Amino acid sequence: MRTLYNLRVRFKAIFDTASTRRQAALALTELFMDATDAFPDLDRFVCTYEQWQEQILNYFESGQTSGVVEGINNKARVVTKRAYGIKSADTLWTRLILDLNRAGDLVVQTVATLRDLVRVFRAVFSTVCT
Repeated sequence: MRTLYNLRVRFKAIFDTASTRRQAALALTELFMDATDAFPDLDRFVCTYEQWQEQILNYFESGQTSGVVEGINNKARVVTKRAYGIKSADTLWTRLILDLNRAGDLVVQTVATLRDLVRVFRAVFSTVCT
């Protein structure tokens, strides 16, 4: 267990400290070699990295992640799961906006303004969401 924990710590350190794409690629390759030597079952994890290597290494160019988008997607899933009585798409979108911590901003708005805001969000997200 200690070896696996140390691999995890090294993995996190690479994402926290690698300043260039090349440096990260070399460090990750070394880490994955050590990981598969110690734990051959991690081979599938390494294969996943190799498949998505270009996209993963893109992180080291700008440090940007899709974490915010993933958070919104998760929040949308939670809202739809607990939205048993919601039948209207407008109500669903309004609920999503309120759950995205915009409630304080929206309380001072009128219902008509809220509906306009929901229409804008729907236009933006409807092309992406299925």
